[in-house]
Amino acid sequence: MTAPDLTAPPALEARGLAVSFRGRSSAATARAVDGVDLQLGRGEIVALVGESGCGKTTLARTILGLQPSTEGDVLFDGTAVPRSAKGLKDYRRHVQLVLQDPTGALNPRHTVYEAVAEGLRIHGLVDAEEARVAQALSLAGLRPAERFFLRYPHELSGGQRQRVVIAGALALEPDVIVADEPVSSLDASVRGEILALLLRLRDELGLSLLVVTHDLGLAWNIADRVAVMYLGRIVEQGPTEALLRDPKHPYTRALLSVVPEMERMEQVVLAGEPPDPTKIPAGCRFHPRCPVVASGEAARLGIEDACRGTALPILPGSGPHAAACHLPGSLPGA
Repeated sequence: MTAPDLTAPPALEARGLAVSFRGRSSAATARAVDGVDLQLGRGEIVALVGESGCGKTTLARTILGLQPSTEGDVLFDGTAVPRSAKGLKDYRRHVQLVLQDPTGALNPRHTVYEAVAEGLRIHGLVDAEEARVAQALSLAGLRPAERFFLRYPHELSGGQRQRVVIAGALALEPDVIVADEPVSSLDASVRGEILALLLRLRDELGLSLLVVTHDLGLAWNIADRVAVMYLGRIVEQGPTEALLRDPKHPYTRALLSVVPEMERMEQVVLAGEPPDPTKIPAGCRFHPRCPVVASGEAARLGIEDACRGTALPILPGSGPHAAACHLPGSLPGA
């Protein structure tokens, strides 16, 4: 496996990124993304993990330029991504999206060839189109490629449809792929094949991948680094092995406790749903659901007042394993 080049400038970076939405029935503003720093190195795979509603898909869409940010910047290859339609079009050639539902991503009336060629035509890359389509399908593991040209989505298996979606992204020869739950709709027997494909593409093409998922088990199998998101912020980030073997944040521990590979870990059941993003709690935003606070351990450690009332800093976009938590040894530099 090829190691990512973390000495070079990041391939993709979010700096102080925030996204706010105004509710339809009230004046309250929901901060779906609330000040996020995140880096993706060249040839690196970063897993962005969290429950539904934590803001990870909004963050990914904002990084892709599909959702305008309220604050902050996205940088590609060290340069801020332009907000003009022309600038975003050029940027999206280099940073491609792979959706979680291949059935919804593919037009049922388009052949495989048309699906893969669509991006090429949008970006005016019509020279040697057939060769480009064949190459992309081959890279995605659909061989011989020509055998799939005239087939329709309903004639393919779920895994084959996902490979077509991946081929559509690869046809543009991107530097970065953002994959939103890339295997969640697939049978268990196929998930491993698609994850192996993504790893192989990273190694062969030098791609950087941001993988959005609710599954820490998937992160364990594919990611170099993990960023855990809760209520609009990254609450823990670090190298995969360090973070999953020694989670510092109680939220990460709770997510990890339900991963089958962690059967020896006592399962943690979180109370309630993630809070309303229009009413972010004071102090640590996780404290209303935190088992450390609920069990009285925070009081015994003398940090309960801080948990309930002292805001935590935004974690840096990369660097050593750290968590935005008042527990001793969690914060950067602690």
